[in-house]
Amino acid sequence: MGTAYLDHAATTPMLPEAVGAMVAELNQVGNASSLHAAGRRTRRVVEESRETIACALGARPSEVVFTSGGTEADNLAIKGLFWARKRPRILISAVEHHAALDPAHWLADNQGAVVELLPVDAQGRVHPDTLRAAIDANPDDVALVSVMWANNEVGTIQPVPELAAIAHAHGVPIHSDAVQAIAQLPVNFAESGVDAMTISGHKVGGPMGVGALLLARGVDPVPVLHGGGQERDVRSGTLDAPAIAGFAAAVQASVDRRPEQAPRLAALRDDLVSRVRQAVPDVILNGDPTDRLPGNAHFTFPGCEGDALLMLLDAKGIECSTGSACSAGVAQPSHVLLAMDQDTARARGSLRFSLGHTSTQSDVDRVADVIAVVVERARRAGLT
Repeated sequence: MGTAYLDHAATTPMLPEAVGAMVAELNQVGNASSLHAAGRRTRRVVEESRETIACALGARPSEVVFTSGGTEADNLAIKGLFWARKRPRILISAVEHHAALDPAHWLADNQGAVVELLPVDAQGRVHPDTLRAAIDANPDDVALVSVMWANNEVGTIQPVPELAAIAHAHGVPIHSDAVQAIAQLPVNFAESGVDAMTISGHKVGGPMGVGALLLARGVDPVPVLHGGGQERDVRSGTLDAPAIAGFAAAVQASVDRRPEQAPRLAALRDDLVSRVRQAVPDVILNGDPTDRLPGNAHFTFPGCEGDALLMLLDAKGIECSTGSACSAGVAQPSHVLLAMDQDTARARGSLRFSLGHTSTQSDVDRVADVIAVVVERARRAGLT
């Protein structure tokens, strides 16, 4: 019967366009920093890819800084802006991915930063007034603000343009992790007002191990890596031209198809939510019920352990997640749900189903057919 893959937020299958672009480049030789013909050819591939990504996301080519992925881009933005600004306070939402939270906390432990977690409401959203009050407390001490575009666990979309306007009114740079957003939401770097934005290849149908930090002109973080001075001298390292080519092809294809893809995913998600609620009447949908990623459905199943549900579903050929893949296997409740004022038991009994470009109605049907039995078995296991 095959596998129903419902973990696209962790990684989504590569798009044919991305595979083709990457494979074509793998057959070539050349370092983009070399001056001979092979190097110039590789440099042209990199620069054309940079232009493709910039055009798709409303940025200038010079604002696209390639990295090894979303984690490196988040680290470069948060550490680099903190070091460049030489001010102590980092204002970061309490529901960020660990790729953003952990660099901030490392700076607190080792570099004298003062990390202030911006609280969220019960749906996981940072209110503009919350950010305004945090900055107003001492605006001259704020190094940066970091609030993700859309939450990777519960799918709630943040009011990024409003938050950016508040930060800029106080002269504070703002970073947004848009890894989950660019394939499913209209994302325009220039119009958003953010100064730095993280994107990643394997979330949009590109290869793993490549991403980018979009940096507005005049925003110059201190480098995390030092070496050859590539990428505006803020990210040294030999550029992975095959991965970059695949990344650019995936960004272009996913953005081009978003007007049709997003409504399709939202319809599948709504059907999934409805049928899970029918099968398990006491289930709780987490996150904003409407203003969320089209492909995200995040549930709490009272009386269950998320890991037990995950393994029972996996045994039936259904692959989903208890949260971000980076935290998988760690027996602790989701920090996102705890920040949303949920208790530990509820936070531990949750599952994320995430849809993507290969998702079909049959995937939803598979979940609907077995979820009641799986939940009942998990509840029985929890009583023994």
